Amino acid sequence: MAATLLATATAAYLVGTVRVRRSGGHWSRRSTALYLSVGLGSFATVSFGVLGVHSADLRWAFTTRIALLLVVVPAAIAAGRPLALLREASGERGRRRLDRVLASRIVRLFGNAMFATLFSAAVFTLFLTPLAGTARTSPAIEDALTVVVPLVGLLIVLPIAEDAAARSSLFITVEFLLAFVELIIDAIPGIVLRITPAVLDHAPRVAALAPWWPSPLRDQQLAGDLLWFIAEVADVPILIVLGIRWARSDRREARGYDELSDEQLAELTRQHLRGPRTPEDD
Repeated sequence: MAATLLATATAAYLVGTVRVRRSGGHWSRRSTALYLSVGLGSFATVSFGVLGVHSADLRWAFTTRIALLLVVVPAAIAAGRPLALLREASGERGRRRLDRVLASRIVRLFGNAMFATLFSAAVFTLFLTPLAGTARTSPAIEDALTVVVPLVGLLIVLPIAEDAAARSSLFITVEFLLAFVELIIDAIPGIVLRITPAVLDHAPRVAALAPWWPSPLRDQQLAGDLLWFIAEVADVPILIVLGIRWARSDRREARGYDELSDEQLAELTRQHLRGPRTPEDD
């Protein structure tokens, strides 16, 4: 399943670059290189490396793989600007459809940094339940997670990374505050996994395949350590992106004020000083 997804993602991106060039446009080779090496390279490493091979046998491998597929791999793919490529490769009608999709409620919800922080924390909390053991030991669920988790991560990361929706500086300030709160919230599942003296996923013990194979409890503690680390590190790019978005929003609002005439600015100032109207004012 991972190989199929990797081949499909590679082919779709390359077809997009060819369509842009045929239409007379230009697409950065740097973006293509970042998408293939950093973006899809990280997906291949997670899926076919140690984490993918031992995901069904080791709690820490499964937990780390899902966390990376949700927050790190989508951020790496976003470095290749696939959303911008889709916009460039689409015709005028395709761009209008894309704009409608980006303006839909579901995309605006997932592309909201406030929702992204809470959603990640909710997913990480599932590692504290027997559902983690069921998902880890079921090949069908493992295959489904390989596809669904990175796609959901892209749905969260791409609108944020490419600033697909315009936000006011006040809204972004609120997002900043909640992102800082998430630094604490995201740490909780990892800490619980680390300090709990009982195995939480109730999955059957797998016979040791190597001398370094950990006991079930030590396996869970390693999962907690790695989940805690990934959750905290993954918040840093979001904070950086929010900072960039705030700067862009501030410049956009400042440009809007600069375009006002002296009379319009004076009227806006009077309305601001006057405050909201009350029934007595009418």
